[in-house]
Amino acid sequence: MKDIAVSIHQPQYLPYLGYIHKMKLADVFVFLDDVQFKKNEWQNRNRVKGTNGQIIWLTIPVLHNFGQKINEVVIKNSIPWQKQHRNTLKTYYSKAQHFHMIEKFNKLWSEQYEKLVDANIDSVKILAEIFEVKSKFILSSSLRIEKTKTERLVAICKELGGKIYISGVGAREYLDESAFAREGIEIVWQKFEHPVYPQLHGEFIPNLSAIDLVLNVGEKAKDMI
Repeated sequence: MKDIAVSIHQPQYLPYLGYIHKMKLADVFVFLDDVQFKKNEWQNRNRVKGTNGQIIWLTIPVLHNFGQKINEVVIKNSIPWQKQHRNTLKTYYSKAQHFHMIEKFNKLWSEQYEKLVDANIDSVKILAEIFEVKSKFILSSSLRIEKTKTERLVAICKELGGKIYISGVGAREYLDESAFAREGIEIVWQKFEHPVYPQLHGEFIPNLSAIDLVLNVGEKAKDMI
């Protein structure tokens, strides 16, 4: 019987390709939705490319208080962010060969979201379908685990029967590897190599939202990570 591989990450908005790659490696992907929201990171925004090769931010405006968990953050819907994001993509990607793929994201532009977490998870699930991710999705909040830091990650893996934990290499700095070893859980460090692909507007820029790859190469995106 195959050992279950688990990966855990905060829900992000239209995440970059490394996030998708991490999902593809896992049998179960856990949205870490019950940890503190961090402003000015990737939880309510991501990047695309402008006509002069500049970085353009797609940001979901939020109302939040310090210390709020991600799943408690409310969207500031007085700002028409969905219309703005779709129009921004049309402005900068309408000449992309596979711009028609933007229709895959119609739910994201039309759903009446109250909470940030719901918009984020929908954006991830849309990308997961395009990239043919087979992982099972679970919310960490549904597991009701009270532990923190490495002990939380270990407890999540145990709850899900995971024998392998897929981790980004950046976690080497803070992850207590011995805590996993004590529970017989193997850590597998993600090895992600960013693909270079045809991109509009000049010199190639890596680490943009995965929607950049989708609109530029279409269905072939699934075979590139």
